[in-house]
Amino acid sequence: MPQILNLRDLQMIERVHARGGRFRYYPLLAGQDGTPGNFFMQLSNTFDDFASPRHRHNFDQVRIQLQGDADFARDGVMQPGCIGYFPEGVFYGPQTIAGESLTLVLQFGGASRSGYLSEAAFQQGIAELKGKGRFEGGIYKVDKPEGGTRNQDAYEAVWEHVHGRRLRYPEGDGAQAPVFIRPDDFPWQSDPEEPGVRRRLLGRFSGANTELSVIRLARSADTVLPAGAVLFVLEGRGLAFVGDEAETLGDWERHSSIHTADCEMRLVAHEDSELVQVRLPQL
Repeated sequence: MPQILNLRDLQMIERVHARGGRFRYYPLLAGQDGTPGNFFMQLSNTFDDFASPRHRHNFDQVRIQLQGDADFARDGVMQPGCIGYFPEGVFYGPQTIAGESLTLVLQFGGASRSGYLSEAAFQQGIAELKGKGRFEGGIYKVDKPEGGTRNQDAYEAVWEHVHGRRLRYPEGDGAQAPVFIRPDDFPWQSDPEEPGVRRRLLGRFSGANTELSVIRLARSADTVLPAGAVLFVLEGRGLAFVGDEAETLGDWERHSSIHTADCEMRLVAHEDSELVQVRLPQL
């Protein structure tokens, strides 16, 4: 069902992470566990002790850098305002943080239909693996009886433990590297049928047509959002409606997250507003 979450209603959590360093986050939106289109959105707070080696995943990611710099070595640096698309099956990193970072992270099942491991299953997998080995700097290490260690990417180790089989990575749909986008480099587009609404189309990715865009609403302007979209409010506030306009879903504000689920949603801005929209893969 459609949903709006406001940060003022949530509590930041500090939790165990498969990567190295202190990790705090706001858990935001989540999809349906066990489905190819499952997803998880979080607002992540990391520090200069964060450690993540070069690795890849069997799911897609979109990251929005809000504060601080995230350095991905040969792939480039994400600075505030930058939006990154990380395709499934494509290596990236290693990643380091300069000082403190605040990043919106949306992870979701991609065109390969490999799905996305739920947060609950991921945490349980970490806890169970700690009885057999240890996590250090984003690597899962198990001591060998004959000496030395067996090293494996931390996420990969958790995924294989939970599923009981080897993780086979997608081919990456032709992509060779993550894509870092600076929205200011893209032109605004407007439609006479939507006064007060402007859009920046940032790109369509993968064979499943994942779409990234930015929406700007002038005060009192309104727009209809498509089904299957996830949004994050960069600035502004307003009201959301679903179905009959008499059905109010709720208020949204700066740093709210919105999921339209399987229905269209209408947004009305109470002040000048800007939102990032991710149209999730059409699986």
